[in-house]
Amino acid sequence: MNALKKIKSLLKEKNIQYKQFHHKPVCTSREADEVRPDYTMQQGAKAIIIKARINSQKRYLMLVLPGDRRIDSKKVKNILKCKEFSFASEDEVIEVTSGVIPGGVPPFGNIFDIPVYVDPLLSENEEIIFNAGDRSVSIAMKYRDYEKVVNPIISDFAE
Repeated sequence: MNALKKIKSLLKEKNIQYKQFHHKPVCTSREADEVRPDYTMQQGAKAIIIKARINSQKRYLMLVLPGDRRIDSKKVKNILKCKEFSFASEDEVIEVTSGVIPGGVPPFGNIFDIPVYVDPLLSENEEIIFNAGDRSVSIAMKYRDYEKVVNPIISDFAE
């Protein structure tokens, strides 16, 4: 089952309302902002997959933050208690998400068995929007519902 179907199935199972949009393919938060006129970049939930060596084991993790923010590397290292981390390569992203290409990764690491860390700035939005496993499909939903379904670790790691 592809990522979009998994997300929709999960939301249906939990009886959560959402809106789905189709648009031209986008890769960046700025491009997504241009095709989502009813939403701000701040509402965009940017999902980034990283790999870190934690307790001498390589682990993939997902960091989710507002589309208008960037990751603060020092904060991430402190949160994860690791000396270094790197962004997953395109091939690694495709592998750990069962085929999702960068730019289309949804903030639902739980459907890929990847721990999810969300910056608290994202919760300042009543509604969030994100690419849903495809660069040309977005889903908008209430942030509080997203948090219930994903159950992320809330950590301050944005600049």
